[in-house]
Amino acid sequence: MAKLRIKWVRSGIGYEQSQRRTIKALGLRRLQHEVVREDSPTIRGMVHKVRHLVSVSAGEEG
Repeated sequence: MAKLRIKWVRSGIGYEQSQRRTIKALGLRRLQHEVVREDSPTIRGMVHKVRHLVSVSAGEEG
């Protein structure tokens, strides 16, 4: 299955609590932290909610 590389690039200060919780649920712990997640509708929805705070690129297959 395809993977997504998600990187936290902008602070969540001043944004809604639900958006900060979404960042945490994605597994991002600090600015510039990067995680690789399976490409699924759930993850895509979470990324869409915080698209102004993260950058997304294609991850490695595996």
